Amino acid sequence: MLETEKKRSILIVDDDEKIRKTYAEIFRQNGFLVIEAKDGVEGLDVATSEEGISVIFTGIVMPRMNGFQLVNSLKEYSGTAEIPVVVNSHLGVEEDRKKMLELGVKDFIVQGVTMPIDVVKRVVQAMGIGEYLIAIDKNKFDGLRFAEDQKIPADYKCEKCENDMALKLKYFREGTFKAVIVCPTCDEK
Repeated sequence: MLETEKKRSILIVDDDEKIRKTYAEIFRQNGFLVIEAKDGVEGLDVATSEEGISVIFTGIVMPRMNGFQLVNSLKEYSGTAEIPVVVNSHLGVEEDRKKMLELGVKDFIVQGVTMPIDVVKRVVQAMGIGEYLIAIDKNKFDGLRFAEDQKIPADYKCEKCENDMALKLKYFREGTFKAVIVCPTCDEK
């Protein structure tokens, strides 16, 4: 997991308050800023009016506007077309999965089958963040994408002392490290 000052925001759209609140708490515990909407109409309104939504996590069966209609509307509006969408289906119907993937959603999760921590991992993966192959040469592999995602200055220089920034890794537990971008000279993040 990367330590970063930038909070990822997730819009959770579901008419079932218990499900919405449960996932809201799970995502908050994993460092997300959570915004909730009780149906597709409210979800679309929030998505088109709020800036900085990183990902949308939505159900399918909802009043006023279902998940299919929501995804269609999001993809048609230029301001929301690129926001990754992950569907959380309580039915797990294969036809629904195929249709949602055709509409461009990043993942289709069957509620109750996927453990909450795996839901978080899949949402992060759908956002295209969290995994990088960092080369010494900042112009190769995922170095530039990593820098953009983590809001590292384009020239990889510390804003305080102008020295090159570095990736600081700290052993967390078996096979896992925490990482933070720091200036090796002044330890600024």
